[in-house]
Amino acid sequence: MSFSKTLLVGLRSDQFRHPLDLQATTALKQIPGIDILIRNLLGALGEQYFYLENIASGVQVGPKQLPELHQLLLEAAQVLDVEAPQLYVRQHPVPNAYTFAMRGRQAFVVLHTSLLELLTPEETQAVIAHELGHLKCEHGVYLTLANLITLVVGQVPNWGTLVAQSLQAQMLEWLRCAEFSCDRAALLATQNPRTVMSVLMKLAGGSPTLSPQLNLDAFLEQARSYDAIGDDALGDALKQLQTEQLSHPVPVLRAREIDRWSSSQNYYDLLKWGQSCYSGKTNATGGWRNW
Repeated sequence: MSFSKTLLVGLRSDQFRHPLDLQATTALKQIPGIDILIRNLLGALGEQYFYLENIASGVQVGPKQLPELHQLLLEAAQVLDVEAPQLYVRQHPVPNAYTFAMRGRQAFVVLHTSLLELLTPEETQAVIAHELGHLKCEHGVYLTLANLITLVVGQVPNWGTLVAQSLQAQMLEWLRCAEFSCDRAALLATQNPRTVMSVLMKLAGGSPTLSPQLNLDAFLEQARSYDAIGDDALGDALKQLQTEQLSHPVPVLRAREIDRWSSSQNYYDLLKWGQSCYSGKTNATGGWRNW
């Protein structure tokens, strides 16, 4: 393993969390008993179910199984100062990655084979670090609660449907905010903004054959064109209409955010501060998230 990257020993999520994520997550934390409710609803049964699903249908990555992927995981976890979860690879035609964890229990990350075929090793590490960001920021507990409540309330006639739709809209908005923080975690782990932005470009329009021809600078210019559309009320309204049902911000917006944050004083201060403090073992908290 190479240690040429700055190790962010003692890193806390509030040091890199995106302001929109901080605002949205703080509001969710005001709901009493969320964490306890999630553990009671899922608990050991949920953990056992997903563990069996991964063991039965995926390949568990480790020192003797896909060791290069295992090294990417360990390095990203060490840089971000978070406990490395289990890592699985599963056969799937849709490029994706997701995470599941309950507080105090073994977390896991799943990578689809089609995603690995699309990305370079450095870009794959950015995706892994993005998933570690969800654990570091303790996002998953709120996502899991939202999924469960939406499922239950949606079964109630009439007013239940309206409540479910309203809750879904609120949670999708929160998820879009949360993704910005995890993209920052990907940057902190790779310490190369072009690597993170390249992942987003490939997820927007890449393939194993097209990816070598893609131009990241042209993609960033495309992001600036997207910004220009919101200069008037109509453009802003169209953007909101386009994204309100999405769980993730559009790729060009995510790339633009990383481009900006990589030039910020906050980012440089974190790298400079990196090895100056120490913290002990970090506990993972969560639910599952898509990349």
